[in-house]
This record gives sequence, C-alpha cells and structure tokens, in this order.
Amino acid sequence: QVQLVESGGGLVQTGGSLRLLCAASGRTFSSYGMGWFRQAPGKEREFVAAITWNGAITYYTDSVKGRFTISRDNAKNTVYLQMNNLKPEDTAIYYCAGRYGYNILVMIDEYDYWGQGTQVTVSS
Repeated sequence: QVQLVESGGGLVQTGGSLRLLCAASGRTFSSYGMGWFRQAPGKEREFVAAITWNGAITYYTDSVKGRFTISRDNAKNTVYLQMNNLKPEDTAIYYCAGRYGYNILVMIDEYDYWGQGTQVTVSS
C-alpha cells in the first residue's frame, strides 16, 4: 500500500515556474512507476508525465515537452514535476499516481494509487 500526498501548487503568472512534489509512504516506493496527471475544470483527467522506478525513462505529453521535467528521489520517497514557462492552459488540479512495476505508464487506469491533487493556476 502506498499513500501519495502532493504539494507545491499555487498561483503563478504566465511564463513563471512551479515545482510540484509528491511524497509517498511505504517501503517499496523505489519499485513503483510514477506519473503526473491533471484535470482542468470541465475536462477529463489527462496524462502529463511519467517516470520508471529508477528514473531511467521518462515520458511526456506533447504539450509539456521542453517545459516540464519529471524526476524522482527514491531515498526521499518523492517524485517531482518541475514546470517552467507556464501557460494559462496549464491551469488544472495536478495529481500524482503510482503503480508497482517497472514499465512506463501513461494511462489513467494503469495506476493503482492516487494523491488528492494540488491546484495550479496560471494567470495571463
């Protein structure tokens, strides 16, 4: 069992930066594939970025490539999402997700564990 808690969201102007954190409980975090998703008002939850258990492989949705970076520190049981050059269309609740295993995971229903979300608002 893994519990996930996101933090780091907030209000930022267009072009600004934020770093989201996802703190995980549990001894087997280093064996989990992790991902970030987001959900804007009135829209479905969508994939943002994913990382394998050891950080060797990352994957991004096209709209954030070159602006967002996912990383992890297994010693701290934490996954990060560095978001640069933020745009108003990045405004959403951002969720951290995890699943035991060694593959890169991009689909919502591939993940077993979810955090409660953190709000990111980008003003124009």
